[in-house]
Amino acid sequence: MSHVTTHVLDTALGRPAAGVPVRLERPASHNAGADGHTGSRTVIASGATDDDGRARDLGPDRLAEGSYRLVFDTAHYFARTGQQGFYPEVAVAFELADEEAHYHVPLLLSPFGYATYRGS
Repeated sequence: MSHVTTHVLDTALGRPAAGVPVRLERPASHNAGADGHTGSRTVIASGATDDDGRARDLGPDRLAEGSYRLVFDTAHYFARTGQQGFYPEVAVAFELADEEAHYHVPLLLSPFGYATYRGS
């Protein structure tokens, strides 16, 4: 299983959000500023959520400690499902502090809002 996984639920439709393109990124430079942003990122992996809204195979089994982010192409998903969304993209930045722990980052999505948390 990937070190980082995600699960997207469409709270407006009350079902898993299948087919959401998602990519896992890391700052391209390890000399990033205090906020971890350099303006340039390296894509580690990309894919899309399955019929259950999950991306289980997103990148390697192990990642180094550091800053990462998941970027969800919500514009693609909303267009495919006939919804008009306000956020064309959702980027969730997080710190991977334990190289041995699994990181699950779910996204609760609706056309005019989203929420995320560290899952299990």
